[in-house]
Amino acid sequence: MLIWGCIIPTLDQLKTNTKTLKIAILGGGPSALFIYKRLVESGRHTIGIDIYEKGDRLGAGMPYSRAGANDEHITNVSGNEIPDIVTPVAEWIRSVSKDTLDKFKIDPAEFNEYKTLPRLLFGQYLADQFKLLQNEAKESGILTTVHYNTTVTDVTDSPEDEKVNVMLNGEHRAEYDRVIICTGHLWPKKHEGKIPGYFDSPYPPSKLAFKADHAIAVRGSSLTAIDAIRTLGRYNGTFGKDQHGRYTYQADPATPGFRIVMYSRNGLLPALRFHLEDSHLGKDTILSPEEVARLRALNEGFLPLDDVFDRNFKAGIRINDPAYYDEIKDLSIEGFVTNVMDLREQVDAFRLLAAEYTEAERSIKRRESIYWKEMLGVLSFAMNYPAKYFSAEDMLRLKRHLMPLISVVIAYVPQSSAAEMLAMHRAGHLDIVAVGDDSEVEPRDTGGIIYHYTDQQGERHHDSYQGFVDCIGQPHLSFEELPFKGLVEGKTVSRARIYFRNQQRGEEERKQNEKVGQDREGRYFLTVPGITINDSFQAVDEYNALNERIYIMAVPFIGGYNPDYSGLDFGEAASAAVVKALLA
Repeated sequence: MLIWGCIIPTLDQLKTNTKTLKIAILGGGPSALFIYKRLVESGRHTIGIDIYEKGDRLGAGMPYSRAGANDEHITNVSGNEIPDIVTPVAEWIRSVSKDTLDKFKIDPAEFNEYKTLPRLLFGQYLADQFKLLQNEAKESGILTTVHYNTTVTDVTDSPEDEKVNVMLNGEHRAEYDRVIICTGHLWPKKHEGKIPGYFDSPYPPSKLAFKADHAIAVRGSSLTAIDAIRTLGRYNGTFGKDQHGRYTYQADPATPGFRIVMYSRNGLLPALRFHLEDSHLGKDTILSPEEVARLRALNEGFLPLDDVFDRNFKAGIRINDPAYYDEIKDLSIEGFVTNVMDLREQVDAFRLLAAEYTEAERSIKRRESIYWKEMLGVLSFAMNYPAKYFSAEDMLRLKRHLMPLISVVIAYVPQSSAAEMLAMHRAGHLDIVAVGDDSEVEPRDTGGIIYHYTDQQGERHHDSYQGFVDCIGQPHLSFEELPFKGLVEGKTVSRARIYFRNQQRGEEERKQNEKVGQDREGRYFLTVPGITINDSFQAVDEYNALNERIYIMAVPFIGGYNPDYSGLDFGEAASAAVVKALLA
């Protein structure tokens, strides 16, 4: 195979070298980039790496390619918040062609590490970093083969041979010592293509580049929803600025009836980017394995969520914002969430967005953090890895109370996105509706949907729309939805479970929650999304035996044990655990 002008032998040519560890990375996006970086920097030369990518470029993955972005979509992280790869973004930007920079309206002389980038341009950055790492690998004697436009259709483990078989495009089979699954985002289609005007996700965004002289319903108010809004807004109107520099929006004369209505469980819009004092969200605050083990030994094998909340949230507030700490120090998790959510829900969502826009601008300009929001980000990052050791009671608390707040506050919406949304709202083309837990989307065979929901006054509604975009974000997919059926049928993987600490509570929860079951010993457990993995992201079977050959970093299938996977930071930190175990 020809890579970067050099002939590189394939891994099949390495069979005579029994010391070579054959590694397959399935997927070539950001997670694969961090895995590859760790392997290249490991100092191990007796490894051979195959990378399988279904597209024609490495690095960008779904979020930073045409599969997940158009020109109008912006990253929600700045250069200083990006984990180290090879070249810092602010340095790399000076190497980009003038035509490309002009296209994205970027002046390299004014660009610095605190700026965000268009997602497609950031995808180009990641692709270039992958190229640099490939060059480093070649110089180090690490053999790399990249298989572009190749779909991995199945994976099966062969314990007797201590090998893993990878099926390619439904035909060819390749054999490896270690396989790392980095297949990234997955948006299953249920009604799209069958129901006119119905979209199961806004990706690729090119499918939303159409005229609509009618209202469109959007489920959710997350960053995914904002992606849809930015695309639909551009194809049905024009953004500008008034004499005060404030964004304006004018609907296209051909589509005066265009309007977007967001339906949100809490009726809230996500919070904006602000200046982070710790741009990498407290990676040094993660509980060590020794500390996790100590706390579990004191708590019947479980890690108490309250302890993590105190250590990774309240402790930071006490140091950085003593006045605010005095307000919340005696609040439980539920009390804190209620306090913050009540304050947010009392204010109109767009008025709150405008106020937070001003607050965030001031934070970035002065480079002063909003500490309680930053510490919530630290908490989210720090609790992600040991979450598998929470009791089922605590996991339910996390999902029902803390995660809804975290998802709103640490979305880090770019300023330009917020400015455009405010402009569309002022012009009467964007609104938000709060719905209850009983809301339901009914697809219509003739096209569009009916949105059934109960409002905050208890009144039942049935709103009809010609267009609908499901924007609830990347779903945590179930064990059954894993696309590699060989792993399921071979019982290599198992459903993710978390046990109840209090068996009476488990019995009570089972009466109302179909996800609660009992094991062979009668202990109650909560089935959470995805598959079971250990701290090194190794697959674990139903007998709790780890598989040292197979590693899972595909975020849709590990959400049960990693409730808040945080993009690049998650990939970078997880890659360290994977490669440490893989090369042990």
